Amino acid sequence: MVSSADVVIIGGGIVGASIAYQLTVAGCRNVVILERESSQGKGSTGKSMGGVRAQFSTPVNIQMSLYSIPFFRDFQQTMGHPSGYRAQGYLFIATADRHLEYLRANYERQVSAGLKTASLVSRDDIVTMVPQIRSDDILCGSFCSTDGFVDPYSVMTGFTLRAVDQGAQLIRDAEVTRLSLDAKGVASVETTQGSIATRTVVNAAGAWAAGIAKMAGIDLPVEPLRRMLVPTEPFDKIAHSAPMTVDMSTGFHFRPEGLGLLMAWNDPAEKPGYNTTFDRGFIEKILTRAVDRVPVFEELEVNPSRAWAGLYEMTPDHHPVLGESPIHGLYFANGFSGHGVMHSPATGKILADLILKGTTDLIDAKLLEYARFAEGRQIEETAVL
Repeated sequence: MVSSADVVIIGGGIVGASIAYQLTVAGCRNVVILERESSQGKGSTGKSMGGVRAQFSTPVNIQMSLYSIPFFRDFQQTMGHPSGYRAQGYLFIATADRHLEYLRANYERQVSAGLKTASLVSRDDIVTMVPQIRSDDILCGSFCSTDGFVDPYSVMTGFTLRAVDQGAQLIRDAEVTRLSLDAKGVASVETTQGSIATRTVVNAAGAWAAGIAKMAGIDLPVEPLRRMLVPTEPFDKIAHSAPMTVDMSTGFHFRPEGLGLLMAWNDPAEKPGYNTTFDRGFIEKILTRAVDRVPVFEELEVNPSRAWAGLYEMTPDHHPVLGESPIHGLYFANGFSGHGVMHSPATGKILADLILKGTTDLIDAKLLEYARFAEGRQIEETAVL
């Protein structure tokens, strides 16, 4: 255990690892990542669906994607480690006029932000991409060819390895028990392995972020919310090159995974909490919606023991909280509302910039600062899966 560090990052998942990497790239080498588990990725990172997309409804999220997706594309070349990036696209399917208007408005924002690979697509285009889909009620859709999937665990590992190569230290089995403050702000981090003196701490604790903030007397509006994912057994009646397909009428979505598929759906009955137990009753719910949109899914086989649940870290406006807290030296990188993996490259760069320079040119950081909640400056992201 080190006695001091320039920056201590609480949380060794993909977000914390990305921040450590970007800090060391910028020349800040004395960085410590604290991971409470015996290995990384046991929180939300290792349970993520791995989707990456630029099809959002707010400019700031689009901008974060425009930085992150090329980063994933070039990850192997830059980091010497695979990201697993597959540009198979996201396909949103509209079945009501309000969906159509929504996709058109989002498309205009995406184009204005500089996204060049998104397009509005017709029913015929959709059937060409996913021939097995039931299309009688489909009006149109939107598709972005550079959207796709990554391997979150591999990305986290790549960030960590490069950060450590460049001077950072990863300490496992180190649960934070207290943040010590003085008149200047953050003074030290107390852990189950000892104390680290530091003037800069980053809260990258994912769904557990509010508890860390509370140690500094701050109410951080981040709540855990269970999301369940259902992989299928091998299935060859959908092309393995198919895009992530999102049925806007129900929120059901699926993508190829291995020899089968990975299915997801946001159950509106889900309540906030640290529940990571998979509910077997969820399988019937999701298969009902799956078969309704893709009738051939009636032939799907699912082994409930292979399904799992993870936690989203939700904020009231479904945008992250990024930047310095009211306590000097304590920074937030929390509340990604399901977009932590896909925006991890941008988050690392933004936090490193804010810590080392006090500003960033990647986004307008004021939009995502903690103070927006008290000041009534929330910006609602509606494209949440």
